This record gives sequence, C-alpha cells and structure tokens, in this order.
Amino acid sequence: MLDNLPIRKIIHVDMDAFYASVEQMDNPELKGLPIAVGGSSVRGVVSAASYQARKFGVRSAMAGVLAKKLCPKLVFVKPRFDRYKQISSRIRNIFLDYSDLVEPLSLDEAYIDVTDNKKQIHSASRIATEIRSRIKTEIGLTSSAGISINKFVAKVASDYNKPDGQKTVPPEEVISFLHGLDIRKFHGIGKVTAKKMYNLGIFTGSDLGSKSEAFLKENFGKSGVYFHSISQGKHFSPVKPNRIRKSLAAERTFSNNLSSEIFLIDKLDQISDEVSSRLMNNHIAGKTITLKIKYSDFTLQTRSKTFPYFISSKEVILEHSKALLFQEKLHNSVRLVGISITNLNTEKNSEDKPKKDISFQLKLEF
Repeated sequence: MLDNLPIRKIIHVDMDAFYASVEQMDNPELKGLPIAVGGSSVRGVVSAASYQARKFGVRSAMAGVLAKKLCPKLVFVKPRFDRYKQISSRIRNIFLDYSDLVEPLSLDEAYIDVTDNKKQIHSASRIATEIRSRIKTEIGLTSSAGISINKFVAKVASDYNKPDGQKTVPPEEVISFLHGLDIRKFHGIGKVTAKKMYNLGIFTGSDLGSKSEAFLKENFGKSGVYFHSISQGKHFSPVKPNRIRKSLAAERTFSNNLSSEIFLIDKLDQISDEVSSRLMNNHIAGKTITLKIKYSDFTLQTRSKTFPYFISSKEVILEHSKALLFQEKLHNSVRLVGISITNLNTEKNSEDKPKKDISFQLKLEF
C-alpha cells in the first residue's frame, strides 16, 4: 500500500491555546488561571480558552454564558488581534529559517515542507524539535507538532501529544497509525459526518479503510472519495507558501439585542469601514457582498449580492449592506451582524494551480 504513496517530509506546527497563552504570557497575573479570550459572562462567544479552562469543558465557539456556568471562576479577556499577529509573524520567521515552503492555516498553525530544507538536516523530527525549542526560548510559548509524509497525517499527528509535544509517523507506520484512531480524530470529519459513519458501523480508521470507495461515495457523495483516500494515508495537496485568501469579513456581537434599524445601520457603518480598510490595506477587492444576521433566538440568516465589477470602498459596501438589510423585514431582535466580501481578485485560474508532486522517496529519515 505504501508503494503508491508520494512521500514528503511535512511538519504541522500548532500553537498550544495560542490566544489564551499570549494573554497569560503578557500578563503574569493570568498564569495558571482559567481564562477565555472573547465573550463575556453575559454575551458573546469564546474565541479561545486556556488549558485550565478546558478542564471544565470550556471550548472555543462556546457561548460566554455557558462557559461561565461550566467554570464559575472563568476570567474573560478581550482579544488583541494585533498582538496575536505580531507574535504569529515572529513564529513564522522561525519556520522560514528552515524552509520557504511554509503554508499558514491561521495565526496559530502552519505546514512546513522540510524535504529539502535550508539547514540540510535529514531528520524532520529533529527539525520539529528545534523549531518547538526555539518558539519556547525566543517567544515564550509552547507548541505541538506532527511529522509525517503528507499534510493530512501530519495534522492528525500534531494533536496526538498535545500540549507541548510532538508525534512522528514514518512511512511504514502511516496505515497502522490511522487505522488505530477513532474517526473523530480525522481532520475533515465533523460531528454530523461521524454520527452518520457510526450508523454505518464505521468507528475507527480501520473500519473506514475496510470500506470500498464505491460504498463511501454512495453514502457520502464526493466526500466519500476523499474519505477513502485518507483512510489509506493518501493526501496529494502540496504545501502552498502563498495561500490565496478567498474572503474577508468582519462582524459585531451586541451587548444588548438590537431591534431598531437605525442602530443597526450605525453598526453597519462601523463594519463597512473596517472591511473597506482591510481590503484596501491588502490591495484586494471582491464581487460578492454577504450580510450575516444572527437573531436573538440564534437563528442565522444570510443575504448576498454579486456585482459584475470589483468593490472595496466603504461607501459602496455600506450602501449595499443597507439594501440587503432592508431586503425583507427582520424576524426578531438581532444579536450579531456581519459583512463578508468574496469572489476576490486574488483567486487564480485553474491553469495556475501547482502540479501534484508525484516523486517517490521511501528511504527518508523521519
């Protein structure tokens, strides 16, 4: 089975509770305390939780009210994204000391292809250890890493020894490693899909690997082909150093639900200004604008409009956001509104896509 695998040396580095760890690093009084970045005990949603808070069941994307209920001593901290970006940039510079093939997934995680690295170090595991050591020494934060033959296996492996650990899955152990995992550990298989798989008798990677591609395609559509491939350890996406942005968005959660359209327009004015500034700072524009509305009962509604030309100015964004707001009557009071711009001028034609790397290197040192 391994004979059919294109093999690279890929490291996936994932910072440990990044936002929360930065806050604890910058404010020693927060060290050892259960903290949540974002949200509050009354409103909002948790963006990140420290490991001390996670012990109580607090998780990202959880309502602040529920988080406080689970952890009564939870400390809420306002997010400082400029600071997180600053730290992320320093971490990325460490990655670039080893390879130019760095693909950031977010501020706190990235793939690094070290097959042909700048340090001429043969062991990817040693490089991962060095990188994690430098992040701890130079930045003051801990990280975890997964090392394997492709991005999928490396990402799954980075969760294995969290926090502050790493896991190497060499070529000869890929299949046994994947087949021994619960399918919920597979990146790309969420709660809904996992539940459906359970109903089909698929509980582990081994169960998934025993199903034919035809069976998985019949039950999961196009995703079935992907599930069949990853169960065999196959993932052909290369590390992409210049990840193409496909959207830009901003939103606001209100401390009190809004039912007045006048107040909502004021909020849209602020959000339009932020979106426009970020578009212009990044020298990009888009053709599709989407208004996101979350009501007090947590139901979500989106309204979109696509133009034959690119837009980026605040005036145009605000004008069409208001038009989308008035497109139909509000169903209830509103707790959140957001604006996103998609169909950006950053997207390339299909012929610009990099070709798949199909080199075979079965004697790599991991």
